[in-house]
Amino acid sequence: MTSPLRVAVLGASGRMGRAACAAVDDADDLELVARIGSSDSLDQVADAGAQVIVDLTVPSATQGNVLWAIEHGIHAVVGTTGWDDESRGAVRSALEKNPGIGVLIAPNFAIGAVLTMRFAEIAARYYESAEIIEMHHPDKLDAPSGTAQHTAAAIARGRADAGLGPIPDATEKDPDGARGALVEGVRVHAVRQRGLLAHEVVQFGGTGEQLILRHDSFDRVSFMPGVLLGVREVASHPGLTIGLDGYMDLG
Repeated sequence: MTSPLRVAVLGASGRMGRAACAAVDDADDLELVARIGSSDSLDQVADAGAQVIVDLTVPSATQGNVLWAIEHGIHAVVGTTGWDDESRGAVRSALEKNPGIGVLIAPNFAIGAVLTMRFAEIAARYYESAEIIEMHHPDKLDAPSGTAQHTAAAIARGRADAGLGPIPDATEKDPDGARGALVEGVRVHAVRQRGLLAHEVVQFGGTGEQLILRHDSFDRVSFMPGVLLGVREVASHPGLTIGLDGYMDLG
């Protein structure tokens, strides 16, 4: 019988962290060996013999946590946002020195959100216009969301593959930024409102028609199947993977 995979959750006292701890606890093939809060030493992770960390902390801490894990030969599944080219580059450099380690940075762990991004890339080939509206709770620290940025990049790839030019927009004056952020050539509008959790609407427009893709997470348990997928697969994917779709057979 195969021994359970030993997992440590960083950010265990947060809402996502608590949900991840419960999901790992409930999985027969996984063992939760460490619950790490903001004041706890990462040495507890190594002392517990963790093979994988799940990082659900804050943007200011996540890069250091992942670099520490790589240096200690521990795989990392990361749901914390705020990553940029520089921080991802630091992870790639660290992984070059530890080629057997896998790191997954997932903008969104909800399976439906991952599918929405893939569908958006396919649809982008066929529509002149595209915009994204992402809606989250007001305690979220960054905007636009990592999911929206990942979706915008997917749309940009789809448009590039189809040879499409810039999305048409005749706006000349927008002193208050009403048109939203421009991400990969796609307008992204961020809503922060009490009562929301994590929601995304992707709107495509063509002559005489509109296509709307929408995904809603109403509870953090919606992210747990993706978290567990990442934990189970990360060791089989050495190097850095951006997006849960890298572990899914989506064509």
